[in-house]
Amino acid sequence: MSGAPDGPAGVLPASAYEVRVAEHPGDREACFAVRKDVFVGEQGVPEDIEYDAYDPGALHVLAVREDGVPLGTGRLLEGEAAAAKVGGDPAVGSLGRLAVTRAARGLGVGAALVRAIEAAARARGLAAVDLHAQTHALAFYERLGYVAYGPEFADAGMPHRAMRKAL
Repeated sequence: MSGAPDGPAGVLPASAYEVRVAEHPGDREACFAVRKDVFVGEQGVPEDIEYDAYDPGALHVLAVREDGVPLGTGRLLEGEAAAAKVGGDPAVGSLGRLAVTRAARGLGVGAALVRAIEAAARARGLAAVDLHAQTHALAFYERLGYVAYGPEFADAGMPHRAMRKAL
């Protein structure tokens, strides 16, 4: 992470980056670029399934370094868009497409993105947030208060578990 100050224990100081709703010109493109790098490039997810019909109506969040370099992204689905992912409960949002660039991993960016999505969910009156976690990331989400439920399943050829956190 050249040029960015590191804080204690590998965490970037909050002043070194910001997490915001992707509303500025170019923010959505930056979100999609991070997803392409992480999911398509690193994990081999086919590009035609990485971007979906939910993207246009989703709330996207973006973490950017002070110099404008994108560090990570995530999205929140609610209502009908989330229904199939959360068992049909309209009070539950769906957190997804959380991706942090290789250079920013372990610096607190992922947790900051999750907190921003949870704040947006609370502001929309949602009672809980569900997500489908890659099994290697279960401990990360557990540290943030998510609880796994249901059996393991494959998504894009990778093992996942459903998780939920009450807000």
